[in-house]
Amino acid sequence: MRKLNTGISVLPELWDRASKQIIYLNRKLAKNLLPDLDFNILPLADDVKQMNSALLKTKSRIEELIHLYEIQKKGYSSDSILEEYKLLNAKLTKKEDTTDLVFDYIDKYIEENRPSRVKGSLSVYKSLKSHLLSYQEAKSVKVKFSNMDYDFLQSFQNFLFEHVTSRGRTLNNITVAKQLSTLKTFLGYAKRSGIIVNDGYKDFVIKRQKLEVIALCEEEFFKVYNLDLTENSRLDRVRDVFCFSCMIGYRYSDLEQLDHYHIKNDDTIILTTKKTKKPIVTPLNSIAKSILAKYKSNSKPIPVISNQKYNEYLTELCQLAKIDDEIEIIRFRGSERIVRVDPKWKLITAHSGRKSFASMLLAKGVAPQIIMELGGWTDFKSFQRYIKVNEDTMRNAVLNAWG
Repeated sequence: MRKLNTGISVLPELWDRASKQIIYLNRKLAKNLLPDLDFNILPLADDVKQMNSALLKTKSRIEELIHLYEIQKKGYSSDSILEEYKLLNAKLTKKEDTTDLVFDYIDKYIEENRPSRVKGSLSVYKSLKSHLLSYQEAKSVKVKFSNMDYDFLQSFQNFLFEHVTSRGRTLNNITVAKQLSTLKTFLGYAKRSGIIVNDGYKDFVIKRQKLEVIALCEEEFFKVYNLDLTENSRLDRVRDVFCFSCMIGYRYSDLEQLDHYHIKNDDTIILTTKKTKKPIVTPLNSIAKSILAKYKSNSKPIPVISNQKYNEYLTELCQLAKIDDEIEIIRFRGSERIVRVDPKWKLITAHSGRKSFASMLLAKGVAPQIIMELGGWTDFKSFQRYIKVNEDTMRNAVLNAWG
């Protein structure tokens, strides 16, 4: 009899001699059977599945070789079967290495899509590559297109919940869901490009947390718009950009690209959005027109600064305007519920202008389809995330319904 090193090692207590499989022990069972053991070294249920699957694959290959020898009526020994298996496995590994290079393909995907994507939008793929490399190292399992099935995504999700990043942080559920969504998108792209991908990933359902919508109501908007900033030109310019975005619903990237030639007859903007490449026509109201008139002689229609500085100054601006409502923020890290309460001014960002645009128009009774067309939203599901129905709107709806 010859021994074959499978590269898989477990504690003797986890090996079932009868079934020749690795046993999964949860913490409760392990505590009773192995009270002195460090539970952190025990494999997770998904890891046990992967290891048993690898052992079964090895066994099947050896049995196929024996069956082939018997059909061909060739003599064989444990030595000859072992040597044949090693040669076959080396060929398969080489083939997998040349066709299933996940990490090289992520780099290829980033490079191919860089010219057509907004700057920074591909950073999530760089993060995905980093997390997959960390997973591969931690689990000692080669990440390949062929093994990215349902069990792999479940195992990867569990790993992301527990993984400590290079910055010493753990990921919350929103970030984990984003990574898993990016992975599924990437696998779909790879498959359409002719890569052989395990279809099991399609069955994995990503659990998403509904996010709070941070938007200004009309009263808060006018608090910011009417704030006296005659002694602070820096915040005055930031206020103008933000209020303009609340009136037209543009993303920061589109505010940044806006030029004088996009403005037609001083009352309409015609612009193709950077993110969706969709041309949109935006009528200008009196507030938007007055802001544009203020900077008419400048090289750009509005004084847009860097995104980082813009967000920093927005916080300062909204604090000065006393946008003080307390907002409860709920996040999950695995099953842990994390709650914090912040004043609203602390949560306002560049994207709040777009959210406020949708929220205020909805409160005024404008049909969602019109708001979607004005803001360039392409489907109602994505549009719903940006809508906040304020308390006054709900209160009036209830009172009107009951007379």
